[in-house]
Amino acid sequence: MARQPRELGMVMAGAQILKRVDDRVAGTSYPADPADPAWPGEDITVLHVDMDAFYASVSLLDHPELRGQPVLIGGGWRSVVLCATYEARAFGVRSGMPMATARRLCPPAVVVRPDYDSYTRVSEAIMAIFAEVTPRVQPVSMEEAFLDVSAAGRQWGGPEVIGQWIRDAVADEQQITCSIGGAPCKAVAKMASRAAKPDGMRLVSGPEVVPFLHPMPVGSLWGVGEATESELHQFGLRTVAQLAHVPLATLRRAMGKGQAERLHALAWGQDGAFDPVVAPQLERSVGSSETFAHDIDDPEEIRRRLLHLAERTASRMRHGEVLGRTVVLTVRFSDFTTITRSRTIAAPTDVTREIHATACALYDALGLQRARIRLLGVRVEGITEAGRTLVQGRLDEPERGWREAERAMDRAAARFGDNAVRPASLIAGRRSTRTLGNTD
Repeated sequence: MARQPRELGMVMAGAQILKRVDDRVAGTSYPADPADPAWPGEDITVLHVDMDAFYASVSLLDHPELRGQPVLIGGGWRSVVLCATYEARAFGVRSGMPMATARRLCPPAVVVRPDYDSYTRVSEAIMAIFAEVTPRVQPVSMEEAFLDVSAAGRQWGGPEVIGQWIRDAVADEQQITCSIGGAPCKAVAKMASRAAKPDGMRLVSGPEVVPFLHPMPVGSLWGVGEATESELHQFGLRTVAQLAHVPLATLRRAMGKGQAERLHALAWGQDGAFDPVVAPQLERSVGSSETFAHDIDDPEEIRRRLLHLAERTASRMRHGEVLGRTVVLTVRFSDFTTITRSRTIAAPTDVTREIHATACALYDALGLQRARIRLLGVRVEGITEAGRTLVQGRLDEPERGWREAERAMDRAAARFGDNAVRPASLIAGRRSTRTLGNTD
């Protein structure tokens, strides 16, 4: 249904209507009867677990001397902030902010290059902790996930016991902290974990949901971005309580049927029917990319960078126990023009050597004459589960080849650290990427 913001503006702009909504909010007696349609449910069945400043926390494991200091995780001046410690956030720095802006806001900040291999390893270990509690785990990113604990109570106890065990396990095994929110539905659990940060736990039971939500600004609702928040402000709706008490028919005329019904449900803490916890299906692609502090145009340097990206991508595939057949190369030039090229190989693979060779062949086929490159990316598509994929061997293939060698490298890295075994051409580059404060 087409939006009619002018109509809602006329309805909500009138002082009499706004007063009626505010009076309804002020006189609300929150439902305490499960038969009431606004009753959000009695039990806490969903936990949202969110690591505290995940990328920064993992990076600081290698740099304990930086604890308590403002630290930015990211690349050079032209990149964005991947993560910032809470000390840096006090200066106004936020994730996704241009690095140059963040450095101006926080001059004492130390810049640490991201270590995606470490992030992947820690993330996998954290997800394994969650899986000990319940198979119904829905990762949102490397650093957060929803857990459906509705069937875990008999074995583990209540949500408070489960949440505390998860917090202790993450801290003991990975030396980082997390915050946990619990509620009858995902949206409220997400908002509860945000309220618990850093390093806390906030459980919102059924009778507490509406009192927890309604004093909050509308922009705090999960899924309400800046544009929607601005639109709601134009209609005089600034708190969740005001949004909740707008007649649904009026909201539909302004926002459209789907969005209006979702906003109304969220305002009453009823998103469960819209968004249950769902375990993820197999990823369709695995990839890595890198934005350079300075444009590069040397072919040998480009091939070395492609090797680093191919190694990172293949390592993630092996950790995820998947194979892929289509290699995709992404090239972004200094003028921000971006092109992609792909090639499907004969057999599914997770071998760095094969992915790198294909990526280099795609690059060579472009015929670039020292064009200045800002970003490179290597991605593998056509993903299948390794355990269910038949890989046809070649007659001239040795009994133990590159796949076995790279799995041995993975085991060495897991035991002795990421730099235990590396391609020789990457050793110097690896050292430079871990230099503190380096913005080159």
